[in-house]
Amino acid sequence: MFDKEKLEGIKETKAEYQKKVAKSLEKFPERKKQFVTGSNQEVERLYTPDDIADLDYEKDLGFPGEYPFTRGVQPTMYRGRFWTMRQYAGFATAEESNKRYKYLLEQGQTGLSVAFDLPTQIGYDSDHSLSEGEVGKVGVAIDSLKDMEILFDGIPLDKVSTSMTINAPASVLLAMYIAVAEKQGVSSDQLRGTIQNDILKEYIARGTYIFPTAPSMRLITDIFEYCSKDVPNWNTISISGYHIREAGSSAVQEVAFTLANGIAYVEAAIKAGLDVDTFAPRLSFFFNAHNDLLEEVAKFRAARRLWAKIMKERFNAKSPKSMQLKFHTQTGGSTLTAQQPDNNIVRVAIQTLAAVLGGTQSLHTNSKDEALALPTEDSVRVALRTQQIVAYESGVAETVDPLAGSYYVESLTTSIEDAAMDYIQKIDALGGAAAAIEKGFIQKEIMDSSYEYQKQVESNERIVVGMNKFQIKEESPKGLLRVDPAVGELQKEKIQRLKAERDNKAVEVKLDNLKKAAQGEENLMPLILDAVRSYATLGEICGVLREVFGEYQQSVIL
Repeated sequence: MFDKEKLEGIKETKAEYQKKVAKSLEKFPERKKQFVTGSNQEVERLYTPDDIADLDYEKDLGFPGEYPFTRGVQPTMYRGRFWTMRQYAGFATAEESNKRYKYLLEQGQTGLSVAFDLPTQIGYDSDHSLSEGEVGKVGVAIDSLKDMEILFDGIPLDKVSTSMTINAPASVLLAMYIAVAEKQGVSSDQLRGTIQNDILKEYIARGTYIFPTAPSMRLITDIFEYCSKDVPNWNTISISGYHIREAGSSAVQEVAFTLANGIAYVEAAIKAGLDVDTFAPRLSFFFNAHNDLLEEVAKFRAARRLWAKIMKERFNAKSPKSMQLKFHTQTGGSTLTAQQPDNNIVRVAIQTLAAVLGGTQSLHTNSKDEALALPTEDSVRVALRTQQIVAYESGVAETVDPLAGSYYVESLTTSIEDAAMDYIQKIDALGGAAAAIEKGFIQKEIMDSSYEYQKQVESNERIVVGMNKFQIKEESPKGLLRVDPAVGELQKEKIQRLKAERDNKAVEVKLDNLKKAAQGEENLMPLILDAVRSYATLGEICGVLREVFGEYQQSVIL
């Protein structure tokens, strides 16, 4: 990309510059001995064309919407339309969450994102003993199709796209969504949205798993197959680096472990007899955005390029859509501080810029009070306005991939890609992502990274404004959103009413059919959908699958 003679000249000039800097440092030393990114990648004092001397524009960058998609998956990106502004929300009952969704849509949100409570995430009904004290706390409680009907009451499912953060029981919640659409008169081929459906990262970082690895992968590939025919506009998985980063990984590890999981899902689908170009275009990804603005931009670009190469070279995908890494971003929850929560508004603004400059397809911006509680309406509105200000006022959406060509950003993009590929090769040598998880390799790498970061914060080597520097005396926070403990009792009453009103014999038949199918090899999605339509509860459906599949036991990582 650069003339060789000119590069030699730049090298010589840079060497002279470094000598002058060395003399200057005697009088004016730099702030610290070593400068690093948020993920401990060393940052040089200055970047020049020499740092990207091997960059080939057509091979390594190309044009937006074209392989290797480094510069974005759409030819005009945000000049056509902005990213989907999808605020993650859900708490207490379906009635309460429905009100919040309608409020957000009135405020200009352009897509829904559903947060489920912990019992729902691990397949228990609200009246289960293990659900006690957790109902509606970190998301909305969904026990049956009846709750799902209330959750989307007055929200036309042919007009909005919906993302659902659900994993182990993803097939059940997707079936409920399809059934609600049917009741609205909306056919499944009109539905648009995403189901997270990423179980491998649950074993690695998050912990809301139910079943062992093999049956979990079966449920995932059953969804791939079913949706490719019946729900063709639905993204069947959101392969999540977000939770890997929240657990303490570096940016490189976030890319590497997320794409390694992606490879495992593609391999499982191919093994199940699916054609790569049939299901791969509906794969999507989910990444975190942290505070190191330029590293985050480089991370997104590196992930896009690396996935394109993996799909083309490793899996022989033919369709360009199979090679596109499309992703949702959420700003970094773990970067928010309980101290001086107003500072979090600034952090979220920086992270929003990182996601947009990195070419995200949709975005959730965290609220300032989320280190303390679920967000209030006021703080959610500020978070949404942050996206809207970046979209309409900052100018960064007016041109495609505006940081392309930066010596630093291009150098960092390549170094993140190379380091992530090194990790993927190590994981391949261990037998793939599932085997690496069973052996504890991925978990230990994240634990070590998290420990290193915490040491840096505690030693003040890494500054977190308001927490370990620039502290002030603060009053206890006021006006936080608290979920009424009575929600648990309300949900129990709903379940009792449901079971008294439904056709329980029909439910038994549907659950028995599901059990027999789970013992065989047929696709389970149609049977789960039948059970959902009969108003079998989430806990009943997952209970049948627990009987057949058993439960995953986490290995101890030392």
